[in-house]
Amino acid sequence: MEHLNAASEEDLEQVLLSCLRSLRWARRVAEHRPYPDLDSLLAAADEAAYDLGWPDLTEALAAEPLPTLPPDMYSAAHTALSAAHAAYEARFGHVFVICLDGVSPSEALDRLLEAVRSRLTNDPEEERVVAADELRRLARERLLHALRGAGPQSTSGWRRAGAINH
Repeated sequence: MEHLNAASEEDLEQVLLSCLRSLRWARRVAEHRPYPDLDSLLAAADEAAYDLGWPDLTEALAAEPLPTLPPDMYSAAHTALSAAHAAYEARFGHVFVICLDGVSPSEALDRLLEAVRSRLTNDPEEERVVAADELRRLARERLLHALRGAGPQSTSGWRRAGAINH
């Protein structure tokens, strides 16, 4: 936390932007430092996420990176995932996001396909709420990872989470 609290405004904004993917979200979190501890930072990020409008969430969704898929994933799985994502993007107008923290690599593909198929049944307003919550969870994991990388803590327990895009 000391590193985060002592960072210049520019450096802090860049770190937060890399985790939160929305300039307004990053600035809202930066405005409230110094943070006494990690829980305070995560609570501030969560609170700021709930106040974001759809344009801010769209900015965060648009900045989501391609996921790292297992190298041994066979082509039928890629095809199924691409088709599911295309259907999702056509229905909702933005990329599919999901936080896979705690999901083993062997279960990731099944979890992704199950989630995208399930969420395709949501109405657009309901899906906005779900996507916003997934973005919030992704941001939380990225903040944890960024802080662990900046200090003496290990990052071995962190799992990659991200958007599903093609």
